[in-house]
Amino acid sequence: MTSRRTWLKACAGTALGSMVLPGAARAGQQQSDCKDEAPLRWGLGPESQRRADLGNGYFFNPIVPGDHPDPTVLKDGDNYYMTFSSFDTYPGIIIWHSKDLVNWTPLGPALHKPIGTVWALDLCKVGDRYYVYIPAAEPGKPWSIYVIWTDDIRGTWSDPIDLDIPHCIDPGHAVGEDGKRYLFVNGIRKILLRDDGLATQGELQAAYEPWRYPESWITENFAPEGPKITRHNGWFYLITAVGGTAGPVTGHMVIAARSRSIHGPWEHCPNNPLVRTESEDELWWSRGHATLVEGPSGAWWMIYHGYERDFRTLGRQTLLEPIEWTDDGWFRALGGDLSSPLPLPAQRKQQVSGLALSDDFSVNTLGARWHFYRPGPDEQARLRFGREGLLFEGRGQSLADSSPLTCVPVDRAYEVSVELTLLDEHAEAALGLFYNEKAYVGVGFSRTAIKSYQYAEEQTWARQARNIQTVQVALVNDEHVITYRYSFDGGEHWQTHPTRMEVSGMHHNVFGGFLCLRPALFSLGKGRVRYANFRYRALREGRV
Repeated sequence: MTSRRTWLKACAGTALGSMVLPGAARAGQQQSDCKDEAPLRWGLGPESQRRADLGNGYFFNPIVPGDHPDPTVLKDGDNYYMTFSSFDTYPGIIIWHSKDLVNWTPLGPALHKPIGTVWALDLCKVGDRYYVYIPAAEPGKPWSIYVIWTDDIRGTWSDPIDLDIPHCIDPGHAVGEDGKRYLFVNGIRKILLRDDGLATQGELQAAYEPWRYPESWITENFAPEGPKITRHNGWFYLITAVGGTAGPVTGHMVIAARSRSIHGPWEHCPNNPLVRTESEDELWWSRGHATLVEGPSGAWWMIYHGYERDFRTLGRQTLLEPIEWTDDGWFRALGGDLSSPLPLPAQRKQQVSGLALSDDFSVNTLGARWHFYRPGPDEQARLRFGREGLLFEGRGQSLADSSPLTCVPVDRAYEVSVELTLLDEHAEAALGLFYNEKAYVGVGFSRTAIKSYQYAEEQTWARQARNIQTVQVALVNDEHVITYRYSFDGGEHWQTHPTRMEVSGMHHNVFGGFLCLRPALFSLGKGRVRYANFRYRALREGRV
C-alpha cells in the first residue's frame, strides 16, 4: 500500500523528478498589481496551472479550479478543511487543507468502501471527532445518507454507516440550542441524530418553507437543496440553494433564513437572493450551494460553486466571496460577479497549492490524480503502478464500456501527452477526452491501425493502417478545439492527426450527470497497455 507521505509527494509533483515541466518552475511567481492589468492573469501553480493567489495580496477565483462541486468547508482552529462531491470515484472524498481559504492542497481520500454515487456531502466536527455525512445511491437502490468518522482528519476514516434515511440528499449537520444533533436534507427537512451522530432518532420532519423568487425569473426548477447551518451571535442561519444547479445560467442562487431556535420559526432574509448570476455576460454562471465560514482574520466569507462562462466542460468550480454582517443581524455578499481580484483573507506565506497532474506512475494516486469512470468492484485490479510506468489491463470493446482512467483538468487550454506501449497482440489503447459513455473523443491505437473517435463512436472510415507497438501521443485542448499529434520514433518526428474536434457542447446541460470533460487513458479489449510519462501543461499562462 502506498504510504501517505509518498502519496502526498506524488500529488504535489515533488516525486516527478525530471518529469516536472519547465512551466512549473514559475509556480508562485509574483504578479504585479492586477487591478489595471490587461489581460488579467491568474497566479501560476504546478505545471503553469492557474492559481487563485496572485502573490500581491489579492486572489482571483476560482480557489479550487476544475470540477470541484458542492464544497463543504470546516474551520478547525486555524486550519480549514474542505471536500467535494466525488460521484463514482473510489477512493473518494478527498480532504483538502488550507490556512487562508485561498491556497488548498489535498490530504488524501476519506472513503474507500464503495457505496455508489456520492453527491453533496457535509464535513463537520463535534467534540474531538470529525464526521462526513454522505448522500449516496448504489445501483438499483434509493438514495440514502451514510456517515464516516475519524479522530484524526489526516488519518484513517471509518467504514460508512447507513443511516437509513431513504430518498434524501444534501445533508447539513447542526447542533441545536438544546445540544442535540440534527441533520437537515433537501426539502428542507430535518431529522434528529443520536448523540454520537451515528444513527437517527425519530422521523424526518418539515423544517423550513424556503423563500420563493418571482415566477418571472428564468431558473431550472425550484429545487430547495444544500441546507447548511451556521450559528452566529445567537442566531441560526440556514443557507439554502434554490433555482436548480444547472440549466439556465440565472437559475442557481443562494438564499438565507434565520431563527433563534434550530426548530424555527425561520425568518426569510430581506436581501434574498444573496448570490445569483443575472446575465450570461458574467464570468461565473449558476452560482450556489454556499457555506458560511469565518476567515483567519475574523472577517466572514461564503464558499460555493459555479460554472465558468463558456466553459461548462470544466464542471462546477469552487468560488470564494467576502460577506459582511449588517447592523440588523443579516449579512450581504461583497464580491459582485467575481470578475475582479479580491483581497486575500489573510496575508500569510503561500502554502503549496493545487495538484500536479503530470505523473510517472511510480506511486498509486487513485482518488486524487486518477479516477475510474463508474468502476466495478474489481476495477483497481486492472492497474499496476511502478517505476516502469502504469500497466493497464484491457476491458470492454469500445471507449464507452472500457471504464477509462481520467483526471480533472483545471485550465481553459492545456496539453496532455503520454507514451503508450501495446504489450499484447489484441491490446488497444487511446488518449482522449471523456464526459460519459455518450460523449467522448479521442485517438486510438491497435497493433495494426490508428483510429479516430468522434461523436462517441469510432469513425471507421478514418481508420489508418499502420504497424504499432509504442507511440507517443499528445492531445491539445485549446479552448474546446482538440488537436492530436503522435510520434513513432521516440519524439524526434511528430505528425498531426488529420481530424480535429470541437467539444464545447460536452457538458451537463447536454448529457446530464453533473460531470466534466476529462483527459482519459483507455485500455480496451483483452490485452495490456503500458503507459509512461504522462504530462499535463497549461497553455496561456493563466490569462483570462
